Amino acid sequence: MIDLHSDEFFMKEALKEASLALQSEEVPVGAVVVCRGKIIARAHNQVEKLKDPTAHAEMLVITAATNSLGSKYLNECTLYVTLEPCTMCAGATTWSQVGKIVYGASDLERGFARMGSTLLHKKTEVVSGVLAEKCSKLISAFFQQLRS
Repeated sequence: MIDLHSDEFFMKEALKEASLALQSEEVPVGAVVVCRGKIIARAHNQVEKLKDPTAHAEMLVITAATNSLGSKYLNECTLYVTLEPCTMCAGATTWSQVGKIVYGASDLERGFARMGSTLLHKKTEVVSGVLAEKCSKLISAFFQQLRS
């Protein structure tokens, strides 16, 4: 039985967003923001669609979440994202003071962890590896298809 408030449940919702990105020929990264057990924002990569290198799932979902709450701070919220945030997105989580970040697949090339946790707000909790295999497979399949 799935707990409707578990990290796995919300990561599956982020994976649904990643699938939408894939259908749009975007790098399949999806994100949701949860506040008090409820999803308040959803987004997926739209870099190609918007022709905007900053249109990462995390950037879009942070904007949607702050609009939903009417506040620039997300300190009572959790960001679920299928891929480890890059340094740009990690910076955005710092400025918005995201309370917790939960990500699936690690990004060894561009992920924030390469730079250490100093990129994040000092109170931000981080959980990694949630449904990592599913998240990784989606990204890997996309890039394999792109190369062939």
